[in-house]
Amino acid sequence: MWLLAARILMFLACAALPAGAVSSGAAPAAGVEDSARALDFITPNRQQQAKDFNVATLEGGKLRLADLKGKVVFLNLWATWCDPCKEEMPAMERLWQRYKGQGLVVIALSMDSAGAKVVKPFIEQGKYTYRVALDPKMEIAQLYGARSVPSTFIIDRSGVLRAIALGPRDWDGRASVAYFEGLLKDGKQGG
Repeated sequence: MWLLAARILMFLACAALPAGAVSSGAAPAAGVEDSARALDFITPNRQQQAKDFNVATLEGGKLRLADLKGKVVFLNLWATWCDPCKEEMPAMERLWQRYKGQGLVVIALSMDSAGAKVVKPFIEQGKYTYRVALDPKMEIAQLYGARSVPSTFIIDRSGVLRAIALGPRDWDGRASVAYFEGLLKDGKQGG
């Protein structure tokens, strides 16, 4: 009974959204929308460009969001002391390995105040190969309004913030695979 009530409420909530609420120029494929709902993503009510940032990488270089235009960006805010963050990181690695050749960029942005000295051993031990950046003063977390970890922000090829995930997800599960395949394909068709 509760499941039926929840589905009815979800239908009514979706029906009440303004037309094009998750649009980035071209309407996203139905599979992307369905997968976003299955993943319990928060989708912005209006199209908005993701806020640019410039952060230090674990290797000592710089990473700027604007330089990634044309890629689908998976921006994950996390910390080494966050157990749910640690649980989802292997699935993030598998997602990255599956789609890195198709234009997906995974960025794990650490909010550890101790910075590289605690992040580097953790990343090396887990053998994670996606990009890792540092936000020890939580400036990017504040810029994006993140109040918890993990928080993930998904940005399409044109730099539009498409979805927000609060809390961990099964990033290489069926719904996630469908979501990213649709988003990566959508961007190729739209230019």
